[in-house]
Amino acid sequence: MKTNSPRSKDFHSNVILDGNSLTTHDVLLAARNHARVDIAASALEVVRSGRKSIERILKSGRSVYGITTGFGKLADKKVSENQLDVLQLNLIRSHSVGTGAPLEEDEVRAIMVVRLNSLLRGNSGVRVEIVRQLQEFLNHGIYPVIPRYGSLGASGDLAPSAHLALCLVGEGRAFDSDGEQVKTSKILERARITPIKLRAKEGLSIINGTQVMTGLGALLVEDVRALIRNLDIASAMCIEALGGSPVPFESRVQKLRPMHGQAHVATRILKLLRESKLTETSGHVQDPYSLRCIPQVHGAFYDALQYARSVIEIELNSVTDNPIVFPDSDEVISAGNFHGQPVSLALDLLCMAVAEASVYSERRIDKLLSGYNSKLPLFLTKSPGLNSGLMVTQYTAAALVAENRILSRPASAENASVSAGQEDHASMGVTAALKARKVVDLTNTIIAIEMLCAAQALDFLTEDKKKMGQGTRIAYRELREISKPLINDRSLELDIERVTEALRQDRFTRAIEKTVQL
Repeated sequence: MKTNSPRSKDFHSNVILDGNSLTTHDVLLAARNHARVDIAASALEVVRSGRKSIERILKSGRSVYGITTGFGKLADKKVSENQLDVLQLNLIRSHSVGTGAPLEEDEVRAIMVVRLNSLLRGNSGVRVEIVRQLQEFLNHGIYPVIPRYGSLGASGDLAPSAHLALCLVGEGRAFDSDGEQVKTSKILERARITPIKLRAKEGLSIINGTQVMTGLGALLVEDVRALIRNLDIASAMCIEALGGSPVPFESRVQKLRPMHGQAHVATRILKLLRESKLTETSGHVQDPYSLRCIPQVHGAFYDALQYARSVIEIELNSVTDNPIVFPDSDEVISAGNFHGQPVSLALDLLCMAVAEASVYSERRIDKLLSGYNSKLPLFLTKSPGLNSGLMVTQYTAAALVAENRILSRPASAENASVSAGQEDHASMGVTAALKARKVVDLTNTIIAIEMLCAAQALDFLTEDKKKMGQGTRIAYRELREISKPLINDRSLELDIERVTEALRQDRFTRAIEKTVQL
C-alpha cells in the first residue's frame, strides 16, 4: 500500500500560478488531485524580463558566478562563451547522483509545482520555455524518477532536483502509465513534447533551491492537518468509552491560558461530544492526563502545525536559487536563499509534534484495554483467556511509538561540510521531510488502533449509539462500515489497514462535517 495515497481526484479544479500566492492546499490539489496547472500571463512577462537581464549580462562579457563560471569551489573558473550551454547540461548530469527508492508521484508533482512557481518570480533568469516545460510535465502527467536520497538541503536540493532537470532535457528516466520506469525520451516522444535545450544559468536555476523539501513539506502540512483532526475524533470516542468528563474542555478554562490551539481543540471536542450520555460515568474524581489534558496537548500540536504552515507558505512563494538576478539593474547577487534551515527546523518541529501525538494516542489505547473503566472487560473481549481480544494491538502501537521516538531526532541539528569546505553547513531539510513522512504514516496507524479499541469499548457500553455524541456516533458508524465488532479472536491486520487508509482519506472528518461544523 502506498504510504501517502492520493485523495479522490477532482479533475475540474485548476491551480493558477503567479509566483506569489501559492498555498499548501494548492500544492495538494496539483499533486494529488491532478488539478490543471495554469500560469498567469503577468507572471510570464516577469519571466521574460528576468531572461532579458541575463542576455544583457552575457553581451557585456562580465564574469558572473553560475552564468559564466563553474560552480561551488570552482566558482573562480571562467567558462568560454561557446561552452556555456554545455556547462549547464554538464551541471545537471554530474549532479544526478541520487539514490534510494523513487519519490512517489504526488511528491514529484509537488516538487515541480514549487519549482515552477519560484521561477515565475523572474529572479532566476530562465526563459519562458523552461516554465512551459514544467507546466507541460504537470498537465500531461509526466512523472520523473527522482531518487529520495542525496540532498543536503543547502545549495538547494541539488541531487534530487538534477534528476528532474535531466528529464526536462529528455534524459534520465520517468514512469509510464503502467508505473514502469522507462527512458524519458520515449515518454516525451509519445506526448509530443520536445526536450528543452538549456541555455546559460538555466540548469543551475532548476536545481538550486529548496523545492524538494518545500514540496514534500507542503504535502506534510496538509496531511498533519488531517491527522490532528482525526486525533481529536479518536480522543472524543475514548472520552466516551472511558467515561471521561467534558468539564476540562469548558471555554472558561481555556480563556485563563489563551493558547490558540488549546481553545480550538477544546471547542472541537465539545462539538464532537454534544448530546453524549456516556461522559462522566467512570466514577473517577479526576481523569488521567491522556483525557483531561487533550486541549493542552493536542492544542500544542495544532500550534506547531500553524507555525510549519506559515514557514512553508512563505517558502512556496520565495526565490531560493543562487545567484539571484535583479532585472531592473542587471545586478546578480550571490547569497544564501538556497539554505533550507527555516524549512528544516519547521519540518523537525512538525515531526516531533506528530511523534508525540502517537505517544498520547497509545496512552489512551492502554486505558481502553487495561480495565481503567470498570464497565469494560480486560482487553475488550467477552471471553478473556479463551480470547485475547485487542490485547496485542497495543503491542503494535507501542512498537510504532518506539520507532517514532527514534525518528523524531532533529535532522536540522546534523551537518556536513562539502565542496572542499566551500559549502560547510547543511540544513538536511529533505532528511527532515522524509523522516516526518514516515512518522505521519506510522501515527495514522496508531490512531487507527485507538479508534478500533474505542469502537469496541463503546459496543460493550451501549447498544443504543444515539447515546453517543453528535460527532462520535458518525465516526463510529463510518468505522463499523469497514471493520466489524470483534466477537471472537480474528486477525485484525486488514481492519487496521482499512481504518488507517480511511484516516488518510480524511473519511471521518468529511462524514462528520456534513452534520457537525467542526
